[in-house]
Amino acid sequence: MGTMTIKRVIQAPASKVFETVAHIEQYTQAIPNITDVEFLSENKTGVGARFRETRKMGKREATTELEVTEYVKDERVRMVADAGGAIWDTIFVIQDRGDRTTMTMTMESRPHKWMAKIFNPLIGPMIKGAVGKDMDAVKSFCEG
Repeated sequence: MGTMTIKRVIQAPASKVFETVAHIEQYTQAIPNITDVEFLSENKTGVGARFRETRKMGKREATTELEVTEYVKDERVRMVADAGGAIWDTIFVIQDRGDRTTMTMTMESRPHKWMAKIFNPLIGPMIKGAVGKDMDAVKSFCEG
């Protein structure tokens, strides 16, 4: 799968967009497919925050543990997960454009197990579609 980048222009302040993607409690309000979140660290935001996210994926549920590894208020947040034989490194970059905000999400998949090396390129289009829907949901949530 490699790296994918998805952008959305949102008619909302950069601070609201950042709060939505950087704070999992708000992110779960924006993304309808997230069914449960369990915090694994005392801190719920910022570098070192760890949580387990469960979401519907078709007819099944998938659970992933994520950790916030970079956090610059109102600018960017990076989350990393080791799931399905790959490291999933996702960064949201928030840019204030005056009356609107540009949100750019870049996700990189680095397979470290042979199954992921084979299957990740095949599931790339499905993942890109699902992530695009998540970004649309963030846009709707922030503009609503």
